[in-house]
Amino acid sequence: MSVNILAIESSCDETACAIIQDGRKELVNIIASQAELFSKYGGVVPEIASRKHVELIIPVINEAITKANCNIDAIAVTKGPGLVGALLVGIQAAKGLAYALKKPLIGVNHLHGHIAANFIGNKTIKPPFICLLVSGGHSHVLHVLDYNTIITLGRTRDDAAGEAFDKIARAIGLGYPGGPKVDEMAKKGNPLAINFPRSKFKDNPYDFSFSGLKTSVLNFVNQRVQKNESIVVEDVCASFQKAVSDVLIKNTLLAAKTTNLDTIVLAGGVAANTYLRSEMNKACEKEGLNVHYPPIKYCTDNAAMIGSFAYYQYINSDFSDMSLNAQPSLKL
Repeated sequence: MSVNILAIESSCDETACAIIQDGRKELVNIIASQAELFSKYGGVVPEIASRKHVELIIPVINEAITKANCNIDAIAVTKGPGLVGALLVGIQAAKGLAYALKKPLIGVNHLHGHIAANFIGNKTIKPPFICLLVSGGHSHVLHVLDYNTIITLGRTRDDAAGEAFDKIARAIGLGYPGGPKVDEMAKKGNPLAINFPRSKFKDNPYDFSFSGLKTSVLNFVNQRVQKNESIVVEDVCASFQKAVSDVLIKNTLLAAKTTNLDTIVLAGGVAANTYLRSEMNKACEKEGLNVHYPPIKYCTDNAAMIGSFAYYQYINSDFSDMSLNAQPSLKL
């Protein structure tokens, strides 16, 4: 018998609700994005985001329920990490639904959701595999042994990859959100024009650092501005993007080799980057590895991915009670 899970996602600036069947099939997926609202601020303003979630959460849930028109077996919601005010809006809505409908409540780690985005995009993917999870707040190399056992092999020691994209975009005047804008601009540039630094750690070869790279790019731009020299923005974007992608790919392939796994999946907002996808394809083909990505719509924050992972918690009776609270700094 099929299991339909209604999932809510409100960890940052997307108010989303989806209904997912058996962890793999999307019945409906509604997303109300605040990206345009925050473009004038150059980034997300937490208090404004929380208030916007309050406005949008009920209409989004109602739209999802109306469109799917099916029985609901459980209510899932992102419990963290994320903005505490934004998370609380989704959690309170989920608690209310679970109580009213007398259905199990499932609190989901947002990062687990990003991994599960691959299960909707490609119904044949199953663990074990290596996952490169790269977003605005996180950069991880993960060993996914099974649906509920995930080991962190490496992580960023400072800025996340997506955060670095946003900061560089803001510094060179591209605006917010920075990732897609840098990606588009880089297509017109030369990735070999500027040799920006790549991070490397002896104590953990899977770890990342993007703070030094970010500083190097900012120094490059500032020095030329001070000298009244022109800047080829396209080359800056392309060279920066290559530096980020090089270390992401190198560390991920090393993890696959060390664990003797032949499958790599990408997840998170940065997984939508066209250059990263292209270069990862080339590297995996050379090494005889399989690589998979979620469809673009599942890379950024959405409730479908939360509903997908919640299914695997559901079949293990991994439920939450009404004391469920926001965990803004939740780890993997």
